[in-house]
Amino acid sequence: QVQLVESGGGLVQAGGSLRLSCAASGRTFSSSAMGWFRQAPGKEREFVAAISFSGVGIYYTDSVKGRFTISRDNAKNTVYLQMNSLKPEDTAVYYCAQGTTSYASRARYGYEYWGQGTQVTVSS
Repeated sequence: QVQLVESGGGLVQAGGSLRLSCAASGRTFSSSAMGWFRQAPGKEREFVAAISFSGVGIYYTDSVKGRFTISRDNAKNTVYLQMNSLKPEDTAVYYCAQGTTSYASRARYGYEYWGQGTQVTVSS
């Protein structure tokens, strides 16, 4: 059974930075793609970023390109999301997810395990 635990969320002013971490249990982390999604109040959960098992394949949603960076450390079973130049519209609960395959996906159905989420609030 895989468990994912996010950390690093919080309250930050616009223009600030946060680094989210997601620690995974289980033996399949290093062979699985990982993703970050977010859900704002009253909105659907949306894709933010994804990374392949090797770290070579990376995708971002357009609204975070140039500001967010996804990375992973397979030795630590951890995936990260560095978020810079944060905007109020980035406010949401951020979820990490482990993929069903080794290759990054933008689709929610491409992920089978989900964390509980961490709140990110950006004040203007």
